[in-house]
Amino acid sequence: MAQKKAGGSSRNGRESFSKRLGIKKYNNNFVKKGSIIVKQNGSKFGIGKNVFFSKNFYIQSSIDGIVLINCKKKKTFVEVKNVYC
Repeated sequence: MAQKKAGGSSRNGRESFSKRLGIKKYNNNFVKKGSIIVKQNGSKFGIGKNVFFSKNFYIQSSIDGIVLINCKKKKTFVEVKNVYC
């Protein structure tokens, strides 16, 4: 006879919900002031002009404008261009 307990239900139920990270607004999309452009853990994407890091390294726009995503020296930067100039 086996002396082990059947381990089905006692080991399940520890799955966490996904964080829904990634780019939320892509190139040439219009964003309003304060809207989230990228959700990330750590600084995978860098910040450029007219954007800032909020909590958990989320990148948000500080003005109304159009999103620009650039790659420089193996690092990706996000910035917002003013539409009204």
